[in-house]
Amino acid sequence: MRDIVLIALYALAGAAAAGAAGALALRLLRHRSVAVSLTVVAAVPVTAMLAGTLSVARAMFLSSHDLTVVTTVCAMAAVVSLATALLLGRWVVARSNALTRAARDFGRSGSFAAPAGNATAELAALGRELAATSAKLERSRERERALDASRRELVAWISHDLRTPLAGLRAMAEALEDGVAEDPARYHRQIRTETDRLNAMVGDLFELSRIHAGALSLSPSRMSVDDLLEDALAGAGPLARELGVRLAGERVGGVPVEVDGRQMSRALGNLLVNAIRHTPAGGTVAVAARHEEAAGTVVLSVTDACGGIPEEDLPRVFDTGWRGSEARTPPAGAGLGLAIVRGIAEAHAGRATVCNAGDGCRFEVVLPVA
Repeated sequence: MRDIVLIALYALAGAAAAGAAGALALRLLRHRSVAVSLTVVAAVPVTAMLAGTLSVARAMFLSSHDLTVVTTVCAMAAVVSLATALLLGRWVVARSNALTRAARDFGRSGSFAAPAGNATAELAALGRELAATSAKLERSRERERALDASRRELVAWISHDLRTPLAGLRAMAEALEDGVAEDPARYHRQIRTETDRLNAMVGDLFELSRIHAGALSLSPSRMSVDDLLEDALAGAGPLARELGVRLAGERVGGVPVEVDGRQMSRALGNLLVNAIRHTPAGGTVAVAARHEEAAGTVVLSVTDACGGIPEEDLPRVFDTGWRGSEARTPPAGAGLGLAIVRGIAEAHAGRATVCNAGDGCRFEVVLPVA
């Protein structure tokens, strides 16, 4: 029993010394390549085994021949282990270098392509993460390009929509000033109309800027969905009668929601005005609401008879400044109404969607139930 304890102590001492030396080497070489670190890690157990074996062999008073044999076997095992570690380290370093070059190209070109061939699990996971990051950045760049394009379109359309009424106002003011206006009262009414139109456009721009800046202040209160629909229908009634469009409403049964009544009425009003202007005379604009109990939401929908929107344009309907083709371009506004609808819906933790339905479009605002 005493011999076993001594052998264990000799082996433990040799292994501990090898482990301490390996830890010191790793600390000193921590800034070197992975191949060097792998070689040190492989050398630690080999050296520990060699040191323990030689310590026990000397303590057992083996013959010089037997000691030489044991030493040779251990040395060959150490050489093979270190050579294998070096080869594996070079392979790992080669994969790491390939990934480094791909990441460097990612920084220059903005897109990442993982190097071909097999890799360790960690390097493969890193490559997948870089590829996912590259895809996210590409989607962000696409959104940024789309936003830049919509901003340029908005500036162009706003400039056009402002220039036309301003030119008319200037001409009417000059006619009144020179006393050549045949019907001054009509000119005054026209000036008032154009001024209201410009004021509404500036108001939409201000509201949209607050939405984009996250500064839209809400004063939510508990109210019925039916009350929201009735207010929106009452506000859009005069325009519908003027254009010969029939409004049809459908109740949902007094489901409560927690919303800012003024802002939500504005969103529904924008949808109704948009639907009425794009529906031919004699057509019907249907307003409805349904309670989706499983999702805990209320869906407010406005369906028109505009003839539908091309499928490729549906994702852009709520973009700032989008007005579609000339056939769907209203005589006033700059394509801000639907963007405001989406901003107000999202500010209420909801969303706005659009789809083609029958001979027209259906716009929906989804809100959480109070």
